[in-house]
Amino acid sequence: MTRTLVPARQRRAVRRAIGVDCQVVRERDFRLLARLGVDVSPHGMLVAAHEAVLTGEPVIVAFRFPRTSLWFDAEGTIARVVHGRRPGDPGRGFGIRFNHLEDDADWLLRRALKDIPPPLPKRDRRVDYAASVHLAARS
Repeated sequence: MTRTLVPARQRRAVRRAIGVDCQVVRERDFRLLARLGVDVSPHGMLVAAHEAVLTGEPVIVAFRFPRTSLWFDAEGTIARVVHGRRPGDPGRGFGIRFNHLEDDADWLLRRALKDIPPPLPKRDRRVDYAASVHLAARS
């Protein structure tokens, strides 16, 4: 009998590997934190950091829709900080979770990202052990 580990699903949407021009400013002091988005999804983006940030800080993001000349603004929250210490990390960065996108902006972003491939994984996928045990019990 072959046992298979079930990979965990942690993302609500597939990220897309595309660099985008952006400006990310901290809400409290309007300090410029980043100018380049590394990957984007309809729920947020990963950016290359110019400044140190803290998880949970509110930010304002202006970025150009991929493969268009359209810019839009969104409010977001810093969801994670990348310190650049893991193998494969390109450097310091942080992930932003968009708080809300207007329906038109959400539709345009999904359409612009449609044919762009996801980024290559930089580490092994996590395992959903509960699902793996459940699958083994059914066998």
